[in-house]
Amino acid sequence: MAMQNPEEIKARIVEQMRTGQVRFTVHAHQEMAEENFTLDDVFEGLSSARLLEDYPEHKRGSCALFGGVATDGRPVHIVCTTANPVLIIITVYEPKPPKWPTPTQRKG
Repeated sequence: MAMQNPEEIKARIVEQMRTGQVRFTVHAHQEMAEENFTLDDVFEGLSSARLLEDYPEHKRGSCALFGGVATDGRPVHIVCTTANPVLIIITVYEPKPPKWPTPTQRKG
C-alpha cells in the first residue's frame, strides 16, 4: 500500500481532535504517565507534528508515527491511527538516544 498523503492525514487528525473523536489505548495512558505527558501535550504535539513513519499495514489498521513538540517544549512521538472514524492514540513517548539520536532520526 502506498504512503498516505501527509497533509490529508494531518487535516483528518486535527479535525478528529477538534470534534473530540479521540480515544487512547491503555498503553498510551501508561506511557503518558511514565513520561509525564498530559492530554494537552499530546494534542499540541499532534498539532505541531510532522509525519515521520507511515504504517499502512499495522494490525490496528493504517497508523503513523508523528513527531511534534509538547507544551513544555519537549519532543514527543505519537503513534496513532490515520484512517479510522475515531482517532486512536496507540502510544506516546519522548524520543531519546540511543534509539533516537535526534527527535526525528531513528538509529540504524
